[in-house]
Amino acid sequence: MKLFGRRRSLPAVSRPALDAEERVLAWSEVSSASPAAQPAPVVVATTHGLWLPGFEKRLGWHEIHKAAWSGRELRITPAEVAEVRESYAVLVDGPVTSFLLLEPGELPDQVRARVTRSVAYTTHHLLGEGAVRVVGRRVSGSNGLSWAVRYDSGTPVTRPEVIEATDELVGAAQSATAPSD
Repeated sequence: MKLFGRRRSLPAVSRPALDAEERVLAWSEVSSASPAAQPAPVVVATTHGLWLPGFEKRLGWHEIHKAAWSGRELRITPAEVAEVRESYAVLVDGPVTSFLLLEPGELPDQVRARVTRSVAYTTHHLLGEGAVRVVGRRVSGSNGLSWAVRYDSGTPVTRPEVIEATDELVGAAQSATAPSD
């Protein structure tokens, strides 16, 4: 919230250990199970990602599969790496975490915008059995795209023909998005 044109400052005691070029975009205190928690837990959006209470490190924008805002509650679904293949990672949904934001301000808008902006390429493909989403995402501080796939539920992800088809789809996406000389 702005008062006389100024944005609320994040208290120093709540400030996460930011990288040198990282800056705070928005933040909010969250409802805590213990009312005497000092300092109050906060969710902090930065230029590089999202700092969440209970997480040891920042979630990069490219590491968030889904973010949902109910008007009071922010729900974050992080991506977890199930397997690393030659030129991409196979991702699955991590455990959903929810935060009741006390004064959300610009935080939900920043989260939505930053997660969306991290996606440079996405396409969904039907396979012989099941389907796969191929995604190329921007990673703060890195050139190029980070490539990953997420299989639809029920897709036989270990079958050689599924792996081969996925390799071809990722290769085609990488070629389509490669800068021309």
